[in-house]
Amino acid sequence: MADGNMAGVGSLKGKVSAEEWQARVDLAALYRLVALHGWDDMIFTHISARIPGPEHHFLINPYGQFFGEITASSLVKIDLDGKILQETPYFINPAGFTIHSAVHAAREDAKFVMHLHSDQGVAVAAQKDGLLPLSQHALIVLPQLAYHDYEGIALNLDERERLVADLGDKTLMLLKNHGTLSVGSSAAACWIGMFYLERACKQQVMALSAGRDGVLHAPDSAQAEVRGQMGGGMGMIGGLAWPGCLRSLDRALPGYDA
Repeated sequence: MADGNMAGVGSLKGKVSAEEWQARVDLAALYRLVALHGWDDMIFTHISARIPGPEHHFLINPYGQFFGEITASSLVKIDLDGKILQETPYFINPAGFTIHSAVHAAREDAKFVMHLHSDQGVAVAAQKDGLLPLSQHALIVLPQLAYHDYEGIALNLDERERLVADLGDKTLMLLKNHGTLSVGSSAAACWIGMFYLERACKQQVMALSAGRDGVLHAPDSAQAEVRGQMGGGMGMIGGLAWPGCLRSLDRALPGYDA
């Protein structure tokens, strides 16, 4: 298992502010949780965290490390122009910079941003009707779900304006033919949003094995009821689940906080 030294950098604990270190630990935990759930795509896709402060600096994965190897110290600090702001042997994924710089620049509440290419997420993103109201997980997700059309690999910076316009004030997105996106004011909020979206997508793929005519859509009245019940969002349940998520990492993939 990789630690800070094996990753080519020493530990940054005590060398950065306490606020930056906490953001690093939380972000590294998100990477390891994605790996633990099998939602990673080797070294591809990305999760980022804004460092507290007025500069809009944020952290993103070192391009070349698998998600299960990433540590708090190996994360790379950049600015909104993509300039690396620390000594590191790594560079960053250009497509990751395009997507994450767009959201961090546009949304003050976007402290954490996660983008994945899971099998089930891509499968639903490739369906013309998107996420359907087939499960309780889907009903919880749908009020916060936006869509963005596929424009090719996210290397063109002018796509950023269209992406953030499509996201609006939502916290979840299906990038058509591409994958999933979650935005959160905390690591816990970002994680619980993605967890529910990914589960809803997996459930839809499984349900559609019965054929489009064989599935049962939730009644409109039930959909409205769930929207009302979840009016405050998923922040509370995310906060309740987060400590247990970290305990699961301590058992299965320890070392993220190095």
